[in-house]
Amino acid sequence: MDTFEELKGTYFYAGKSNLTAGELLFMIFCENTVDQFGLGIADFGAVVALYSGMNNLKTRTKPKGAKEGTSRASKSVRRIFKTAKFPFGITLPTWVGGYTPWTVERRMVAKISTFIGRTIPVVGEVILLVDISEITYRTVRDYNMITRGEDKLW
Repeated sequence: MDTFEELKGTYFYAGKSNLTAGELLFMIFCENTVDQFGLGIADFGAVVALYSGMNNLKTRTKPKGAKEGTSRASKSVRRIFKTAKFPFGITLPTWVGGYTPWTVERRMVAKISTFIGRTIPVVGEVILLVDISEITYRTVRDYNMITRGEDKLW
């Protein structure tokens, strides 16, 4: 966090003067976003996981009710595990059909390759959600430390 102070009802932050409360919040948000994504490896892995989990590759004709296409992750994992199943008839939940809670469906699967292929993008989503949560928390915390009473959030 850079130096800051209040000047005649406006704020001075990171070398910029006469900032309104909204402009100050935006600058702190941008700074925290750069700090969060500047470290990189986990964030890069999250993007790779999301991209590899997109079901945009052509595939064979599927049964009625199945989602069209397949993902790079599924194709790669199926080459390794082929048709291997979990022992003792265990089935585990997977999520298919989209990246929003309104379009996603839970499906139980017994094949190891199907489970891993569908779980990879979920891991990417979780990593990015953690990043967004940390950025939001730090932005509100830093903003509230700088601003005066009526400009504070919560």
